[in-house]
Amino acid sequence: MKITIETTVAAELSEVWSAWNCPEEIQQWNAASDDWHTTQSTVDLREGGRFLSRMEARDGSAGFDFEGTYTRIAPHRLIEYRMSDGREVRTEFIKGDGGVRVTIAFDAEAENPAEMQRQGWQAILNNFARHVETKPD
Repeated sequence: MKITIETTVAAELSEVWSAWNCPEEIQQWNAASDDWHTTQSTVDLREGGRFLSRMEARDGSAGFDFEGTYTRIAPHRLIEYRMSDGREVRTEFIKGDGGVRVTIAFDAEAENPAEMQRQGWQAILNNFARHVETKPD
């Protein structure tokens, strides 16, 4: 089953693209809630390149690596990747009047309910939008 989420970021496409793919910025926005954070991020943004975000509970009680391999890159437009568990993800960046619409379609995993997955990914995407829109110029 595919799950789709989206948001519109009130910023220039180049800013959105950069914040999405910069390891230092990923560490600032990549969390579904305040009690989690990303402690490490690497990005090799090319087809066949790998990425990794180390996500950990702030209290040290849990953590996991969110990682995979890029399968298709269209700069400022599209990123597709395969996660380490084989699930596929497609992220599109579409410039519009109100900013950039970011749409993510991902294969659901079997462990957690689809609505829980949708909410978690949407929370991260909302954090991303907030991060980009409140960055100092």
